[in-house]
Amino acid sequence: MNILAVESSCDETAVAIVRDGREVLCDCIASQVELHRIYGGVVPEIASRKHIEAIYALADQALQQTGLARKDIDAIAVTYAPGLIGAVLVGVNFAKAAALALDKPLIPVHHIRGHIAANYIAYPDLKPPFLCLVVSGGHTMIAEITDYTQMRILGTTLDDAAGECFDKVARVLGMPYPGGAALDKTAKNGDDTRYPLPRSKPGANPYDMSFSGLKTAALNLIHHAEQVGEMLDIPGLCASFSAAVSDTLVPRVVRAVEETGLKNVAIAGGVAANSRIRADLLAAMEKLGATVYMPPLSLCGDNAAMIGAQAYYEYQSGNVADMHLNAYATKSILGEQI
Repeated sequence: MNILAVESSCDETAVAIVRDGREVLCDCIASQVELHRIYGGVVPEIASRKHIEAIYALADQALQQTGLARKDIDAIAVTYAPGLIGAVLVGVNFAKAAALALDKPLIPVHHIRGHIAANYIAYPDLKPPFLCLVVSGGHTMIAEITDYTQMRILGTTLDDAAGECFDKVARVLGMPYPGGAALDKTAKNGDDTRYPLPRSKPGANPYDMSFSGLKTAALNLIHHAEQVGEMLDIPGLCASFSAAVSDTLVPRVVRAVEETGLKNVAIAGGVAANSRIRADLLAAMEKLGATVYMPPLSLCGDNAAMIGAQAYYEYQSGNVADMHLNAYATKSILGEQI
């Protein structure tokens, strides 16, 4: 089954063709990073306009790269939530038009389900059930993937997402967008014990997390140094901050492995590219005898291949939309609108 998939939830316009949920025939991406870098972050209106400019050409490019004709496409898939609403709408409207014109099924895919499915592309042998640590700019959670379209959320952040905190701290430090990647690179040369930073403590649910206190502590430290004219150890601060985020995430995954008995653990989302989190998770899972699935860096960020991968399983479970499909800025990964 050849699925043409569309992703436009933030600042990457992407179109891919994926066969049977595992084989990526092509993955075309038009990045807007350089455009938004001058603003220090994504400007939603600009992102939406650039999606409109790029999406049709990318679809043609995908067909040309694979040598497929339009008649060879069996279904159209699209990210319909969550994301910047104007950006998501561009992809949804394009996908609806394509499905209508080609008379093909339209498959709606939740963006975070797509991130999890990136592991199906990287690891053809991976099958549910397994645990997944989702860490992105807007979402942080630990989920038990019981089936390709069924999951149980064990815990989530109660406030800020880990990725949002990385980006905010990096921006205040004057690092270029995307800040999380720049902070990670700088942290590699720093002492992770240089600055004491807080770790969130479990509440009623031991799997839940909080990052707002950590972010505030780091920002206060930076602002205080500026006010008193103190020279900051930037690599040390970046390393200390990365360690604090990892120390919040990894022990909870360890607990999940111990309590569920699942020995397969995946990581997904843009922050899954963070070198400290990857290293700590690998080390912790090795001690437990668990197998870790980490997608390559190219599949950690937003892409359409992951949407096409998840779409195959959504289609198999009967999740097909009609022309009333709408876009949502926020929506639970379990399906209900927030």
